[in-house]
Amino acid sequence: MKDPFATNREEISEIPAQKIRGTVAGLFKAEGRSFITQAVDELALTFDGIPGDFHAGPTRKSGGREPWYPRGTEMRNERQVSILAPDELRLVARRLDIDELKPQWIGGNLLLDGIENLTRLPPRTLLFFDGGVTIKIDGDNAPCRASGRSIASQVEGRDDIETEFSKQARNLRGLVGWVEKEGTIKTGEGFEARIPPQWLYEV
Repeated sequence: MKDPFATNREEISEIPAQKIRGTVAGLFKAEGRSFITQAVDELALTFDGIPGDFHAGPTRKSGGREPWYPRGTEMRNERQVSILAPDELRLVARRLDIDELKPQWIGGNLLLDGIENLTRLPPRTLLFFDGGVTIKIDGDNAPCRASGRSIASQVEGRDDIETEFSKQARNLRGLVGWVEKEGTIKTGEGFEARIPPQWLYEV
């Protein structure tokens, strides 16, 4: 094992904490048995997420993203909210050679503008919305075939998108997070992303 004291800690490269302002460009909710969302003017959020939304709840069932558990294992729901960025959706649409990629098609709840490289925001980033809500970022949302299939159903003659989406949307699929402080978010509302200090873990 590498000697943990062999590295001078003062030489470890650290990115300091940052604060970035942004705007809520759209809000969406998935009511019913499908993850596909519909546009709304505001979202009421509780500690369970978005009441009535497909991904609401304090816990969820494990799936293909958690191969370390038997499928269907009850676990903490860190995926209460799906967060997307307009510029990243446009880039994925260009890569897929389609006219547009609507956030509703891939289950987006929040469309946030003003944060460059939104999907690359690190875990533990806090989003403080002007209306009082706080969302804590768990991490990036890896693209999957279910979302690709949803997009393909909206574009005639493009069944290839079901598998192609996972390739073209890598590191551009947005984020997932959970509600740290309850309240209501409205379209057009401002927010502040508070990004924690970052450094690379090495052994």
